[in-house]
Amino acid sequence: MREKLRVAAYAVCVRDGQILLARSPAPGGTHEWVLPGGGMEHGEDPYDTVRREVAEETGYRVEVTRLLGVDSSRHVFRGGRPPRRTDHQGVRIVYEAEITGGELRHEIGGSTDFAAWQDLDAVPGLNRIRLVDVALRLWRERPETGHLGPGAHPLPRQMNEE
Repeated sequence: MREKLRVAAYAVCVRDGQILLARSPAPGGTHEWVLPGGGMEHGEDPYDTVRREVAEETGYRVEVTRLLGVDSSRHVFRGGRPPRRTDHQGVRIVYEAEITGGELRHEIGGSTDFAAWQDLDAVPGLNRIRLVDVALRLWRERPETGHLGPGAHPLPRQMNEE
C-alpha cells in the first residue's frame, strides 16, 4: 500500500460575526465550503503557507495572530489504474488571522472558485468540509494543547477513489 502525507495550513478569519470561507468544486458538480489555506510547498514554513494561500484564494493579505491547533486525519483510498490502495494522512495546521489589506476576489485557475464572508450562524447549513467545524471549535474553545481530544478525529476510513 502506498503511503502519502500532506501538510497544509489554514486560516480562521472572523470579523463582525462572519467567517471568511472559500468554495471548492466537489464531485458530482456540487461545491463545498472550505477554509482559505492549502498545502505547504517543500521548504516552506507553515506560517508563510497560510499567508500565501489566503492571498491566492481570497485576495486578502493577513497577519497571523495565533496558532489555534493541529488537526490530523487519515483515510485509505482505493482506486486508480492499476487499482491500488493509498493510506493518506493529512496534517492541517490551523491559525487565527486578521485581514490587513487587499480586496476580496475569487481565485482563478486554482483549487477554489469563489470566496465570501459567511455568517457564523449560517455555517451549520452550508455544504462544508469537516475541517471548517474543527477549526471553528478550535477558535471557540482555544484548547491549551491545540488538540480537541477524543472523538474529534475519526478512525481511518476506506474510500473508493474514482
